[in-house]
Amino acid sequence: MLMSQLYAPTLRETPAEAELVSHQLMLRAGLMRRSASGMYSFLPLGLRAVRKVEQIIREEMNAIMGQEVLMPIVQPAELWQESGRWDDYGDEMFRLKDRHSREFCLGPTHEELITALVRSEVRSYRQLPLRLYQIQNKYRDEIRPRFGLMRGREFIMKDMYSFDKDEEGLDESYWAAFHAYERIFRRCGLDARPVEADSGAIGGDVTHEFMVLAEAGEDAILYCTKCGYAANVERAEGVDQEKTAPAAEREPLQEVATPQISTIAQVCAFLNKEPQDCIKTLIYLADGKPVAAMVRGDHNLNEIKLRKFLKCQVLELADEETIYKVSGAPVGFAGPVGLSVPLYADYAVKHVVNAVVGANKRDAHLLNANLDRDFTVTSFADLRETQPGDPCPRCQDVLQGARGIEVGQVFKLGTKYSEAMGATFLQENGVETPLIMGCYGIGVGRTVAAVIEKNHDEDGIIWPMSIAPYHVIIVPVSMEDPVQAEAARKLYADLLAAGVETVLDDRDERPGVKFKDADLIGFPIRVTIGPKSLEQGEMEITIRRSKEKSSLPMEQVVSEIQRILEGGDVK
Repeated sequence: MLMSQLYAPTLRETPAEAELVSHQLMLRAGLMRRSASGMYSFLPLGLRAVRKVEQIIREEMNAIMGQEVLMPIVQPAELWQESGRWDDYGDEMFRLKDRHSREFCLGPTHEELITALVRSEVRSYRQLPLRLYQIQNKYRDEIRPRFGLMRGREFIMKDMYSFDKDEEGLDESYWAAFHAYERIFRRCGLDARPVEADSGAIGGDVTHEFMVLAEAGEDAILYCTKCGYAANVERAEGVDQEKTAPAAEREPLQEVATPQISTIAQVCAFLNKEPQDCIKTLIYLADGKPVAAMVRGDHNLNEIKLRKFLKCQVLELADEETIYKVSGAPVGFAGPVGLSVPLYADYAVKHVVNAVVGANKRDAHLLNANLDRDFTVTSFADLRETQPGDPCPRCQDVLQGARGIEVGQVFKLGTKYSEAMGATFLQENGVETPLIMGCYGIGVGRTVAAVIEKNHDEDGIIWPMSIAPYHVIIVPVSMEDPVQAEAARKLYADLLAAGVETVLDDRDERPGVKFKDADLIGFPIRVTIGPKSLEQGEMEITIRRSKEKSSLPMEQVVSEIQRILEGGDVK
């Protein structure tokens, strides 16, 4: 490729829309351009990086007996209605009708379609296990697309689905995919940490996310340096810590006026209390029925834990009218004393003595509310967001916190879809049994963006060799000099003949412009050809990552570049 012909419009200024470094550099380096909110066109350099990630994925999926298929983006509503997700998925689903008024969606995921595909063909245990994967566009109508490829409305995903005859087979498929993911991300130059996670709308009981630790990450994770436990905050388990200090003497219940004071911070300042002395009471609708949930004042309720504990499909904060009907007070003044709805509390609430709670009355709170004496709890459970500094649920050491970018996730789906959609097979004994499924996804564009988040400097992108759009750029100081031009063209031809992915910067530009573009785009190796070095029969090689420079005889340049490439990434 000649730089004069390469469609890579670089930018000197950072676009105002771009917040993350990866988003900024992908625009500035000419890898992609925005076409609509949350949707991007990949330009040649960006697409080359994407295709290299896809090739790594294909190699590792094929190595664990994955077989590639390609399913339609447009999916019929009937399949989603069979699984029960047509109504449950929500506003993130793009929905459309054809000219016959039949309903379809743009696939946000493909569990329904793959289940329907397999149920029509698989009849016997002899056809199992089966692992099918695709690399396909997905569509989710994000309420707030942002961060470039990190949260888009159109994105490229690899999803593999496994079908097994029993739990043992599912376990084998799950861990085969798990370890394949470790290899994929390592080959892409990423340190992706597997963490326990929540399965969300896809379902299933066992799942891990692969997270790249980065300040730009949207997700908060907790991990233990002692035993290796790691989970995102949605899934991280809390520990029921027994109170070691002697309990304080219970004081009489007392109502106090708190005019226009409803938040924990306001209450604490007004009453000279600490947040851990308070109990928050939140009113929710669980499948339409009101319930109350309690956490200590310095903790946050984890709605995912509450929804799972209640085993409800839909959990949402109650509206003002419902809150008033349940508690007799406006938002911010609900409390457990005298509340008539089921009351669920986090374990930490058990140990709060003489708590400050809402009085179920406008502009009033209660002091010295105590469990069992003043209110009772329907059930205790782990309902709060676990925080850095909390004990590890495995070894009791202190949990650390970090931000992470999710690049992949693996799920044990079990029979969630096969039962709903009638995907069965005959076992050895002739019994008809639902297929046991797993699901394994990788965000291809997210992986590219995560690589850039972790591999850049003030000058631009620093690509790992494995997914660099091109490996080498040849930069003659002046193509007007026939000696330099001839040397550059000969090296270019020799590198191409050796199978090295090379770009020749043949533009009539100042050397500084060429060097800036080379660093911005992130070519791992730059060969500079100048008049002084040519007089000595040499060329200069610069390693992008380390900025290390060395001058070599011209006849050794190709073999040295081959040696570098054979050694893998340049450090």
